[in-house]
Amino acid sequence: MTLSDVAALAGVSPGTASKALNGRGHLRPETRERVAEAAEKLGFHPNEAARSLLSGRTYTVGLITTDSVGRFSLPVLLGAEDALGAGRISVFLCDTRGDSIREQHYVRTLLARRIDGLIVTGRRTDARSPLVLPSPVPVVYAFGPSADERDASVVPDDAGGARLAVEHLLATGRRRVAHVTGPAHHAAATVRAAHAERALSDAGLELAGGRALFGEWSEAWGRAGTHAALRAAPDVDAVFCGSDQIARGAADALREAGRRVPEDIALVGYNNWQVMAAATRPPLTTVDMSLTEVGRTAALRLMEAIDGRPAHGVEVVPSRLVVRDSTVAGQQG
Repeated sequence: MTLSDVAALAGVSPGTASKALNGRGHLRPETRERVAEAAEKLGFHPNEAARSLLSGRTYTVGLITTDSVGRFSLPVLLGAEDALGAGRISVFLCDTRGDSIREQHYVRTLLARRIDGLIVTGRRTDARSPLVLPSPVPVVYAFGPSADERDASVVPDDAGGARLAVEHLLATGRRRVAHVTGPAHHAAATVRAAHAERALSDAGLELAGGRALFGEWSEAWGRAGTHAALRAAPDVDAVFCGSDQIARGAADALREAGRRVPEDIALVGYNNWQVMAAATRPPLTTVDMSLTEVGRTAALRLMEAIDGRPAHGVEVVPSRLVVRDSTVAGQQG
């Protein structure tokens, strides 16, 4: 089988097929995927050594993460691999465990392997210091942006996600909305709280109890924070939580207080952590940060940078609301 056979099956020109398989050119993701599928179906395998020699590239990229648990970095990695795989690019995954010395070691190791570029991700959405690179290589930051606005960063839309949650609660007739969230020194908590308040203000309302309740990203705080919200505003009819873990604890607290969900009080989480959302009783309405799309978009921007067309600044990927029984009885998700 030849490259022309692959191009014919994919319905593209040989030049486009070559760009798709080599991770080059400004092509639509679906075109790259169609060419990759055609190559796989035909059993077409280009000579990797020759490909690297001709292009001056290794067709490898590094992905550096500080998220040792993988709760946030794993879906980002899967999205990146989907996009990179269409260009037959391999990924080296390195976990720094939040250690700057370990991070520099991995940077040097990856550069010694002549990677074509780097994707940097982590467990928080706070801006981070840019990598210190001993030699230049394209870098894209995913999930948590670089503090340097000249760098390319791809992040989830926490502002839009909070607005989606509040507008959904308002659409279901709720007017007394409490907000229980994570630590006030985390960007994710402060951004979600600020835009939840703004969405309520736009509707002529304010948070039940007068302010957001900041605490920890834990079920224990979800229980304690929800009890505090009920004391501050006994007439609360909805609780928007800054994470699904907090919402799981909130559901327990509401049950302990004799409040039915969603009949008496609607409940919304954040992250769409499938295991947590499904285990909550009733199943949890929550905001999905589209982390797979964040990873996919970051990989596409990296391939463009490798191809000589670097992006700059922060690109925001829209979040989406997943509606389940905790806000509208009888929903599936």
